[in-house]
Amino acid sequence: MLISFTLTATIMVVEFVGGVITNSLALISDAGHMLSDAGSLLLSLLAVWYAAKPPSSNKTFGFYRFEILAALLNGATLFLIAGIIMWEAYHRIWQPPAVQSGTMIIIAAIGLLTNLASAWALTHHGDTANVNVRSAYLHILGDALGSVGAITAGVLIYFFRWYWADPAVSVIVGLLILRSAWHVIDEALRILMEGTPPTIDWADVKDTLSKIPGIKDVHDLHIWSLTSGVDTLTCHLLIDHGIDPQQILQEAIKQIAEKYKIHHTTIQVETEDFYQRICSETACPII
Repeated sequence: MLISFTLTATIMVVEFVGGVITNSLALISDAGHMLSDAGSLLLSLLAVWYAAKPPSSNKTFGFYRFEILAALLNGATLFLIAGIIMWEAYHRIWQPPAVQSGTMIIIAAIGLLTNLASAWALTHHGDTANVNVRSAYLHILGDALGSVGAITAGVLIYFFRWYWADPAVSVIVGLLILRSAWHVIDEALRILMEGTPPTIDWADVKDTLSKIPGIKDVHDLHIWSLTSGVDTLTCHLLIDHGIDPQQILQEAIKQIAEKYKIHHTTIQVETEDFYQRICSETACPII
């Protein structure tokens, strides 16, 4: 992330200055996107550091969720940047200004190579399964697409004098950015709302536990993520009389870990008389 942040911040300045000199909206838009990315990468770096802090007495789960908050903010800024790009492109497409295409192509090519280097650094040295790292990666990928679009527009202007290509490419890049932003926001909101991880079938987990010999019922089953790759499960197991609860507990934990890769489980084992007594005092769980 530190390598990507340094490269992104450097090329951001180069593209902005180049966009002003060449009068290219595609370059200026990409520089604006890179400004957002530089801030997002910095925020992601802080989030990784903060999430590594140990749990405290009032933050017993630790600070994993800070990464998700950072990813949500990153996704929101992508929406904002894409909106600004398309708004400016709308005004330019009807009266496209002249653009210095040759210089534009050179600067965009430098930006593309820099973005590819940043993406390589993240994919080879970062955990792309982490939503925070992936959101940073998508920011950089959006920059790379912006650079490709700027190169394409520069070529069309250079050979055909199609000045409208500059704002038109900006709109396409803006739409691609919006698509990437939605995926990041959707996953971040799912984690914050404690939804079941998309790689885990809730019904299949319940069925797996129910098939363990000695278990009569599985209820109050909840599966959620603290952050990307850190899944958690809690449930109640109703067992037959005469069954060793520790043996049931051990088998349940083993199957959950092996089949679903969930290593943070909290399981309450109860007998039928205990369950009926609880139901007589409070409302019984229905799931």
